[in-house]
Amino acid sequence: MINVENIHKSFGSLEVLKGVNLHVSSREIVSLMGPSGAGKTTLLQIIGTLDTPDSGRVLIDGIDVLALKERKMAEFRNRKLGFVFQFHQLLPEFTAVENVMMPALIGGLSFGDARKKAMHLLDFLGLKNRTDHKPSELSGGEKQRVAVARAIINNPSVLLADEPSGSLDSHNRAELHTLFSDLRDQFGLTIFIVTHDEELASKSDRIIHIKDGTINV
Repeated sequence: MINVENIHKSFGSLEVLKGVNLHVSSREIVSLMGPSGAGKTTLLQIIGTLDTPDSGRVLIDGIDVLALKERKMAEFRNRKLGFVFQFHQLLPEFTAVENVMMPALIGGLSFGDARKKAMHLLDFLGLKNRTDHKPSELSGGEKQRVAVARAIINNPSVLLADEPSGSLDSHNRAELHTLFSDLRDQFGLTIFIVTHDEELASKSDRIIHIKDGTINV
């Protein structure tokens, strides 16, 4: 599902990624671990088409995503990729269901269909009674589950998670660990996680280590 080929990335004179190669199979859950500054988030952002490398290729489901024109790349990102971040990135002025609906509306789904689908996902994630609450009225764990619902509303092939348990307490971290497995089984997702959380990583199918800009499998 994900093939990364010889990715190099520098910021000024600092080479952050030094010829990274990796492969993630369909429906696999893979965790990427490494010290701060090792290039984890940079690699995730390149895979997610949020950043571009200096050289190399990223193929997702056989598509050379970095070769796409800007509009096609944005469409691909909206339809095929889901993102979960450490601090949720929810829009504070909108309710939980409205936040979840956003990618579907951007993707062209009608308001009614987007709301119906968002409500179904929030129910699946145990948030049936929190749909009309704004982020300020939700706990950290609830906000993260809203963010997960938003990430998967367009039925992506790949879920990319950047330190998803970083702002959660131990109880909510444990729930998130189980949730990723449930998402893979229920929706057929391929899940790529950047994390410092050894317990979360241990629940993955495979752990990849990155250090000094190179992959150590």
